[in-house]
Amino acid sequence: MNGQNRADIKSGIKVAIVLKKDQRSGNLTEGVVADILTNSSFHPHGIKVRLTDGQVGRVQEIKSSK
Repeated sequence: MNGQNRADIKSGIKVAIVLKKDQRSGNLTEGVVADILTNSSFHPHGIKVRLTDGQVGRVQEIKSSK
């Protein structure tokens, strides 16, 4: 699953995000969602989330759901 639909993303799921500094290179960072920062139900570049370690980025793929 890609991370473009807010309904697919819940706190506590494991995701791969792209950080702002990695947008050009496309490096992904894995972590667990703490907060969902995007209010709209869909975003073409991925829903913006904050991970439990404090990093913020856009979801590129959903690894596992609760």
